[in-house]
Amino acid sequence: MIMQSTELVGAIQRSLAELVTYADELRDLDQALGDGDLGITVSLGANAVIEALDAIAEDARPAEIARAAAKAFANANPSTMAALVAGGLLAGSKAWADVEDVDVAAAATFVRAAGDNIAQRGKTQLGDKTILDAILPAADALAAAADGPAGLEDAIAAAEKAVVETRDLQSRRGRASWLQERSIGLQDPGATAMLRFLQSWQKAAAVVAR
Repeated sequence: MIMQSTELVGAIQRSLAELVTYADELRDLDQALGDGDLGITVSLGANAVIEALDAIAEDARPAEIARAAAKAFANANPSTMAALVAGGLLAGSKAWADVEDVDVAAAATFVRAAGDNIAQRGKTQLGDKTILDAILPAADALAAAADGPAGLEDAIAAAEKAVVETRDLQSRRGRASWLQERSIGLQDPGATAMLRFLQSWQKAAAVVAR
C-alpha cells in the first residue's frame, strides 16, 4: 500500500487520536520506572501534531509533514522523551528528502533513521531497556517486508516481543536507571509507547484501505 500526502496526514492524525487512549497505561508504567509523565508527554505531543497537521498545505510533501510533526511534538512538552521523539521525527524527515509517496520501504527508512537518531542523542543501544528496543526491531521488520500490511503486522509482532523482553532487562538510561536491579521485572514504558503507536497506526491504515 502506498500513501500520498493527504492520506499520510489523515493516517497520522487518526493514529495519534487512537494513541492518546493509551495515556493512562503509559502513565502507570512510567510511574513504576520513572516520573510518570509519559502519558502526559504522549497526549500533549499527539494532540499538538494533530492540530498542526490541520493547518498544513494540501500539497505538502512527506518530509514537510514529518518536520511539522517534529516541531509540534517538541513544542508541546519540555520533557526529555518529547525532545528525543521530535529529534527522531526530524531525522526521519531528512531520510524522506526525495520521497513523494510513502510505501513500506520509505516507512522502514523513516523508522530506522528515527531510531538511529534516538540512539545517538540518548546515548543508548539495544538492551538498555528504552523505546529503542521496540523501534529497531520494528524497522527491521518493515525493511524485510514485501508490502505495507504484512510489514506493519510483522513490525507489531517484533515490537510486542521486544516489549515483553524488556521486563527481564535492567534499565540503563534515564531516571529508570536509578532503580538499578529493581527495574528488572517491570515493562519499559517507552517501548510500550512505540508498540501502541504501531497498533494505532494499523487501525488508522485500515480506515484508508477501505
